[in-house]
Amino acid sequence: MTRSPWEQWGWVVAALWLVFLTYPVLETLQTDTSSPIKVLVLALIAAFAVIYLLGWSLWSEHALVIWVVMILLIAATMPVIGIEAIGLTPYLGAFSALMVPAPWWKGTTVISALLPLLSLIGGDFPAFFFLMVWPIIGFCTAMRVFIGLDARSEEARSELALVAERDRVARDVHDVLGHSLTVLSIKAELAARLIDVDPARARTELESIQETARQALAEVRSTVGGLRAANLEAELAAARRVLADVDIETHQVGTLADTDPRHRTLLAWVLRESVTNVVRHAGASTVSIELSASGLVVADDGAGFSSGSGGPDGNGLRGMRERVTAAGGTLQLSGSPGTRVEVLLP
Repeated sequence: MTRSPWEQWGWVVAALWLVFLTYPVLETLQTDTSSPIKVLVLALIAAFAVIYLLGWSLWSEHALVIWVVMILLIAATMPVIGIEAIGLTPYLGAFSALMVPAPWWKGTTVISALLPLLSLIGGDFPAFFFLMVWPIIGFCTAMRVFIGLDARSEEARSELALVAERDRVARDVHDVLGHSLTVLSIKAELAARLIDVDPARARTELESIQETARQALAEVRSTVGGLRAANLEAELAAARRVLADVDIETHQVGTLADTDPRHRTLLAWVLRESVTNVVRHAGASTVSIELSASGLVVADDGAGFSSGSGGPDGNGLRGMRERVTAAGGTLQLSGSPGTRVEVLLP
Protein backbone atom coordinates (compact mmCIF):
# COMPACT_ATOMS: atom_id res chain seq x y z
CA MET A 1 0.00 0.00 0.00
CA THR A 2 1.41 3.42 -1.00
CA ARG A 3 2.08 5.73 1.95
CA SER A 4 0.97 9.34 1.76
CA PRO A 5 3.62 12.11 1.67
CA TRP A 6 2.62 13.07 5.22
CA GLU A 7 3.25 9.53 6.45
CA GLN A 8 6.60 9.45 4.67
CA TRP A 9 7.93 12.92 5.49
CA GLY A 10 5.90 14.10 8.50
CA TRP A 11 8.88 13.37 10.72
CA VAL A 12 10.86 16.09 8.91
CA VAL A 13 8.28 18.72 9.93
CA ALA A 14 8.28 17.29 13.46
CA ALA A 15 12.08 17.51 13.59
CA LEU A 16 12.00 21.24 12.84
CA TRP A 17 10.08 21.85 16.07
CA LEU A 18 12.82 20.22 18.13
CA VAL A 19 14.59 23.56 18.14
CA PHE A 20 12.32 24.52 21.06
CA LEU A 21 13.98 21.86 23.20
CA THR A 22 16.60 24.56 23.68
CA TYR A 23 14.54 25.92 26.59
CA PRO A 24 14.46 22.77 28.77
CA VAL A 25 18.14 22.18 27.92
CA LEU A 26 19.06 25.70 29.10
CA GLU A 27 16.90 25.26 32.19
CA THR A 28 18.78 22.04 33.00
CA LEU A 29 22.18 23.70 32.58
CA GLN A 30 21.13 26.55 34.89
CA THR A 31 20.10 24.30 37.78
CA ASP A 32 22.25 23.92 40.89
CA THR A 33 22.44 20.16 40.67
CA SER A 34 25.62 18.17 40.16
CA SER A 35 27.05 17.53 36.72
CA PRO A 36 26.10 13.82 36.63
CA ILE A 37 22.47 14.74 37.34
CA LYS A 38 22.54 17.38 34.62
CA VAL A 39 23.98 14.85 32.18
CA LEU A 40 21.23 12.38 33.12
CA VAL A 41 18.49 14.97 32.55
CA LEU A 42 20.04 16.03 29.22
CA ALA A 43 20.08 12.35 28.25
CA LEU A 44 16.38 12.11 29.15
CA ILE A 45 15.62 15.14 26.97
CA ALA A 46 17.65 13.61 24.13
CA ALA A 47 15.77 10.32 24.55
CA PHE A 48 12.51 12.29 24.44
CA ALA A 49 13.56 13.82 21.10
CA VAL A 50 14.61 10.45 19.64
CA ILE A 51 11.44 8.66 20.77
CA TYR A 52 9.37 11.56 19.43
CA LEU A 53 10.94 11.34 15.98
CA LEU A 54 10.77 7.55 15.85
CA GLY A 55 7.09 7.81 16.65
CA TRP A 56 6.60 9.87 13.50
CA SER A 57 8.52 7.47 11.28
CA LEU A 58 9.78 3.95 12.02
CA TRP A 59 7.66 3.23 15.09
CA SER A 60 4.44 4.97 14.07
CA GLU A 61 2.43 1.76 14.56
CA HIS A 62 3.32 1.95 18.29
CA ALA A 63 2.21 5.57 18.66
CA LEU A 64 0.08 5.01 21.79
CA VAL A 65 2.95 3.32 23.62
CA ILE A 66 5.34 6.07 22.52
CA TRP A 67 2.93 8.72 23.83
CA VAL A 68 2.98 7.01 27.25
CA VAL A 69 6.81 6.80 27.17
CA MET A 70 6.99 10.52 26.34
CA ILE A 71 4.89 11.32 29.44
CA LEU A 72 7.19 9.17 31.58
CA LEU A 73 10.28 10.96 30.20
CA ILE A 74 8.69 14.35 30.93
CA ALA A 75 7.92 13.20 34.49
CA ALA A 76 11.51 11.93 34.91
CA THR A 77 12.93 15.42 34.23
CA MET A 78 10.68 17.14 36.78
CA PRO A 79 12.78 16.36 39.89
CA VAL A 80 15.54 18.51 38.37
CA ILE A 81 13.88 21.20 36.25
CA GLY A 82 10.57 21.12 38.11
CA ILE A 83 7.39 22.35 36.56
CA GLU A 84 9.40 23.73 33.65
CA ALA A 85 9.14 20.21 32.18
CA ILE A 86 5.63 21.24 31.11
CA GLY A 87 7.38 23.05 28.27
CA LEU A 88 7.59 19.65 26.55
CA THR A 89 3.81 19.25 26.33
CA PRO A 90 3.37 20.90 22.90
CA TYR A 91 5.28 17.94 21.43
CA LEU A 92 3.08 15.57 23.39
CA GLY A 93 -0.15 17.21 22.19
CA ALA A 94 0.86 17.43 18.53
CA PHE A 95 2.02 13.81 18.51
CA SER A 96 -1.19 12.66 20.20
CA ALA A 97 -3.49 14.51 17.82
CA LEU A 98 -1.79 13.33 14.65
CA MET A 99 -0.26 9.94 15.40
CA VAL A 100 -2.07 8.11 18.20
CA PRO A 101 -4.59 5.69 16.64
CA ALA A 102 -8.35 5.84 17.07
CA PRO A 103 -10.14 5.72 19.38
CA TRP A 104 -7.35 6.56 21.83
CA TRP A 105 -6.20 9.81 20.21
CA LYS A 106 -9.15 11.85 21.50
CA GLY A 107 -8.49 10.99 25.15
CA THR A 108 -4.72 11.37 24.91
CA THR A 109 -5.09 14.74 23.17
CA VAL A 110 -7.37 16.06 25.93
CA ILE A 111 -4.85 14.92 28.56
CA SER A 112 -2.02 16.54 26.60
CA ALA A 113 -3.97 19.81 26.41
CA LEU A 114 -4.73 19.80 30.16
CA LEU A 115 -1.19 19.05 31.36
CA PRO A 116 0.04 22.65 30.77
CA LEU A 117 -2.39 23.78 33.50
CA LEU A 118 -0.02 22.16 36.01
CA SER A 119 2.30 25.09 35.37
CA LEU A 120 -0.11 27.26 37.38
CA ILE A 121 0.99 25.39 40.50
CA GLY A 122 4.33 27.15 40.58
CA GLY A 123 5.93 27.40 37.19
CA ASP A 124 7.31 30.64 35.82
CA PHE A 125 5.33 30.42 32.59
CA PRO A 126 4.20 33.59 30.84
CA ALA A 127 0.65 33.80 29.53
CA PHE A 128 1.78 33.52 25.91
CA PHE A 129 2.87 29.92 26.63
CA PHE A 130 -0.80 28.93 26.72
CA LEU A 131 -1.44 31.05 23.62
CA MET A 132 1.18 28.89 21.90
CA VAL A 133 0.59 25.36 23.18
CA TRP A 134 -3.20 25.23 22.88
CA PRO A 135 -3.38 26.62 19.32
CA ILE A 136 -0.71 24.07 18.30
CA ILE A 137 -2.71 21.21 19.79
CA GLY A 138 -5.94 22.63 18.38
CA PHE A 139 -4.45 22.99 14.89
CA CYS A 140 -3.17 19.40 14.94
CA THR A 141 -6.54 18.18 16.19
CA ALA A 142 -8.28 20.00 13.33
CA MET A 143 -5.85 18.38 10.88
CA ARG A 144 -6.69 14.95 12.30
CA VAL A 145 -10.43 15.61 11.95
CA PHE A 146 -10.06 16.85 8.36
CA ILE A 147 -7.85 13.90 7.45
CA GLY A 148 -10.51 11.55 8.87
CA LEU A 149 -13.29 13.31 6.97
CA ASP A 150 -11.28 13.12 3.75
CA ALA A 151 -10.66 9.41 4.29
CA ARG A 152 -14.37 8.78 4.86
CA SER A 153 -15.20 10.86 1.80
CA GLU A 154 -12.78 8.83 -0.31
CA GLU A 155 -14.27 5.62 1.08
CA ALA A 156 -17.77 6.85 0.19
CA ARG A 157 -16.62 7.74 -3.34
CA SER A 158 -15.12 4.27 -3.73
CA GLU A 159 -18.35 2.64 -2.55
CA LEU A 160 -20.42 4.78 -4.93
CA ALA A 161 -18.10 3.88 -7.80
CA LEU A 162 -18.48 0.19 -6.91
CA VAL A 163 -22.27 0.51 -6.80
CA ALA A 164 -22.26 2.33 -10.15
CA GLU A 165 -20.10 -0.41 -11.68
CA ARG A 166 -22.40 -3.10 -10.32
CA ASP A 167 -25.39 -1.28 -11.78
CA ARG A 168 -23.64 -0.99 -15.13
CA VAL A 169 -22.80 -4.68 -15.24
CA ALA A 170 -26.33 -5.65 -14.12
CA ARG A 171 -27.90 -3.35 -16.73
CA ASP A 172 -25.64 -4.55 -19.54
CA VAL A 173 -26.00 -8.22 -18.67
CA HIS A 174 -29.78 -7.80 -18.52
CA ASP A 175 -29.84 -6.19 -21.96
CA VAL A 176 -27.45 -8.71 -23.49
CA LEU A 177 -29.01 -11.85 -22.01
CA GLY A 178 -32.59 -10.62 -22.34
CA HIS A 179 -32.19 -10.03 -26.05
CA SER A 180 -30.08 -13.12 -26.76
CA LEU A 181 -32.34 -15.49 -24.82
CA THR A 182 -35.39 -14.06 -26.57
CA VAL A 183 -33.75 -14.65 -29.95
CA LEU A 184 -32.74 -18.18 -28.95
CA SER A 185 -36.29 -18.95 -27.81
CA ILE A 186 -37.79 -17.68 -31.07
CA LYS A 187 -35.34 -19.61 -33.23
CA ALA A 188 -35.81 -22.79 -31.19
CA GLU A 189 -39.60 -22.59 -31.62
CA LEU A 190 -39.17 -21.93 -35.34
CA ALA A 191 -36.80 -24.88 -35.74
CA ALA A 192 -39.25 -27.15 -33.89
CA ARG A 193 -42.06 -26.18 -36.29
CA LEU A 194 -39.86 -26.65 -39.38
CA ILE A 195 -38.11 -29.89 -38.45
CA ASP A 196 -40.78 -32.03 -40.16
CA VAL A 197 -41.89 -29.76 -42.99
CA ASP A 198 -38.57 -28.17 -43.96
CA PRO A 199 -35.59 -30.00 -42.43
CA ALA A 200 -33.04 -27.88 -44.34
CA ARG A 201 -34.50 -24.64 -42.94
CA ALA A 202 -34.67 -26.21 -39.49
CA ARG A 203 -30.97 -27.12 -39.71
CA THR A 204 -30.20 -23.52 -40.67
CA GLU A 205 -32.10 -22.24 -37.64
CA LEU A 206 -30.29 -24.70 -35.34
CA GLU A 207 -26.94 -23.50 -36.68
CA SER A 208 -28.10 -19.93 -36.09
CA ILE A 209 -28.97 -20.88 -32.49
CA GLN A 210 -25.43 -22.15 -31.98
CA GLU A 211 -23.96 -18.93 -33.40
CA THR A 212 -26.28 -16.75 -31.30
CA ALA A 213 -25.35 -18.66 -28.14
CA ARG A 214 -21.63 -18.21 -28.83
CA GLN A 215 -22.15 -14.52 -29.51
CA ALA A 216 -24.17 -14.09 -26.32
CA LEU A 217 -21.42 -15.74 -24.28
CA ALA A 218 -18.81 -13.44 -25.82
CA GLU A 219 -21.01 -10.40 -25.13
CA VAL A 220 -21.47 -11.37 -21.48
CA ARG A 221 -17.71 -11.74 -21.06
CA SER A 222 -17.14 -8.35 -22.68
CA THR A 223 -19.82 -6.76 -20.52
CA VAL A 224 -18.30 -8.03 -17.28
CA GLY A 225 -14.92 -6.75 -18.43
CA GLY A 226 -16.37 -3.33 -19.28
CA LEU A 227 -15.59 -3.71 -22.98
CA ARG A 228 -19.09 -4.17 -24.37
CA ALA A 229 -20.14 -1.43 -26.81
CA ALA A 230 -23.33 -1.90 -28.80
CA ASN A 231 -23.24 -1.17 -32.54
CA LEU A 232 -26.27 0.62 -33.97
CA GLU A 233 -25.83 -0.67 -37.53
CA ALA A 234 -25.57 -4.25 -36.29
CA GLU A 235 -28.57 -3.79 -33.98
CA LEU A 236 -30.72 -2.45 -36.86
CA ALA A 237 -29.93 -5.54 -38.94
CA ALA A 238 -30.49 -7.85 -35.97
CA ALA A 239 -33.82 -6.16 -35.19
CA ARG A 240 -35.12 -6.79 -38.69
CA ARG A 241 -34.08 -10.45 -38.54
CA VAL A 242 -35.57 -11.09 -35.10
CA LEU A 243 -38.86 -9.36 -35.93
CA ALA A 244 -39.11 -11.23 -39.23
CA ASP A 245 -38.67 -14.54 -37.40
CA VAL A 246 -41.88 -13.84 -35.47
CA ASP A 247 -43.73 -12.49 -38.52
CA ILE A 248 -43.58 -8.84 -37.46
CA GLU A 249 -43.19 -6.38 -40.30
CA THR A 250 -40.53 -3.70 -39.85
CA HIS A 251 -40.67 -0.16 -41.23
CA GLN A 252 -37.54 1.96 -40.93
CA VAL A 253 -37.56 5.75 -41.32
CA GLY A 254 -34.16 7.36 -41.66
CA THR A 255 -30.74 5.76 -41.84
CA LEU A 256 -27.68 5.38 -39.69
CA ALA A 257 -26.25 8.53 -41.28
CA ASP A 258 -29.14 10.57 -39.82
CA THR A 259 -28.09 9.84 -36.23
CA ASP A 260 -25.53 11.66 -34.10
CA PRO A 261 -22.35 9.54 -33.95
CA ARG A 262 -21.90 10.49 -30.29
CA HIS A 263 -25.13 8.71 -29.34
CA ARG A 264 -25.14 5.66 -31.60
CA THR A 265 -24.00 3.28 -28.88
CA LEU A 266 -26.79 4.48 -26.58
CA LEU A 267 -29.38 4.24 -29.37
CA ALA A 268 -28.20 0.70 -30.11
CA TRP A 269 -28.86 -0.33 -26.48
CA VAL A 270 -32.30 1.29 -26.55
CA LEU A 271 -33.19 -0.34 -29.86
CA ARG A 272 -32.10 -3.77 -28.61
CA GLU A 273 -34.19 -3.56 -25.44
CA SER A 274 -37.19 -2.10 -27.28
CA VAL A 275 -37.21 -4.89 -29.87
CA THR A 276 -36.82 -7.49 -27.13
CA ASN A 277 -39.88 -6.07 -25.36
CA VAL A 278 -41.88 -6.07 -28.61
CA VAL A 279 -41.09 -9.73 -29.22
CA ARG A 280 -41.80 -10.74 -25.62
CA HIS A 281 -44.86 -8.71 -24.76
CA ALA A 282 -46.40 -6.69 -27.58
CA GLY A 283 -48.20 -9.19 -29.80
CA ALA A 284 -47.63 -6.68 -32.59
CA SER A 285 -47.82 -7.12 -36.36
CA THR A 286 -45.75 -4.08 -37.36
CA VAL A 287 -42.91 -2.10 -35.81
CA SER A 288 -41.69 1.33 -36.90
CA ILE A 289 -38.11 2.42 -36.26
CA GLU A 290 -37.41 6.12 -36.78
CA LEU A 291 -33.84 7.42 -36.78
CA SER A 292 -32.99 11.12 -36.57
CA ALA A 293 -30.38 13.55 -35.32
CA SER A 294 -32.41 14.09 -32.17
CA GLY A 295 -32.73 10.42 -31.24
CA LEU A 296 -34.82 7.35 -31.90
CA VAL A 297 -38.44 6.24 -31.93
CA VAL A 298 -39.53 2.58 -31.75
CA ALA A 299 -43.30 2.13 -32.05
CA ASP A 300 -45.47 -0.97 -32.45
CA ASP A 301 -49.18 -1.67 -32.95
CA GLY A 302 -49.38 -4.24 -30.20
CA ALA A 303 -51.26 -4.47 -26.91
CA GLY A 304 -49.34 -1.73 -25.14
CA PHE A 305 -47.62 -2.13 -21.80
CA SER A 306 -48.66 -2.63 -18.22
CA SER A 307 -46.67 -2.49 -15.00
CA GLY A 308 -44.65 -5.64 -14.40
CA SER A 309 -44.73 -6.79 -18.03
CA GLY A 310 -41.98 -4.75 -19.58
CA GLY A 311 -43.63 -1.45 -18.68
CA PRO A 312 -42.16 1.49 -16.82
CA ASP A 313 -41.53 -0.63 -13.73
CA GLY A 314 -39.60 -3.31 -15.62
CA ASN A 315 -35.83 -3.67 -15.32
CA GLY A 316 -35.31 -3.24 -19.05
CA LEU A 317 -37.08 0.10 -19.36
CA ARG A 318 -35.57 1.27 -16.10
CA GLY A 319 -32.13 0.48 -17.49
CA MET A 320 -32.95 2.34 -20.71
CA ARG A 321 -34.08 5.37 -18.73
CA GLU A 322 -30.86 5.35 -16.70
CA ARG A 323 -28.73 5.21 -19.84
CA VAL A 324 -30.63 8.03 -21.55
CA THR A 325 -30.65 10.23 -18.45
CA ALA A 326 -26.91 9.74 -17.99
CA ALA A 327 -26.41 11.02 -21.56
CA GLY A 328 -28.46 14.14 -20.80
CA GLY A 329 -31.51 13.02 -22.76
CA THR A 330 -35.09 12.05 -22.00
CA LEU A 331 -37.05 8.84 -22.53
CA GLN A 332 -40.76 9.18 -23.30
CA LEU A 333 -43.16 6.22 -23.23
CA SER A 334 -46.75 5.87 -24.31
CA GLY A 335 -48.70 2.66 -24.20
CA SER A 336 -52.09 3.08 -25.82
CA PRO A 337 -52.58 2.13 -28.53
CA GLY A 338 -49.47 0.02 -29.00
CA THR A 339 -46.19 1.07 -27.41
CA ARG A 340 -44.05 4.03 -28.40
CA VAL A 341 -40.53 4.47 -27.03
CA GLU A 342 -38.98 7.83 -27.90
CA VAL A 343 -35.47 8.95 -27.02
CA LEU A 344 -34.68 12.66 -27.27
CA LEU A 345 -31.02 13.59 -27.00
CA PRO A 346 -29.27 16.98 -26.86
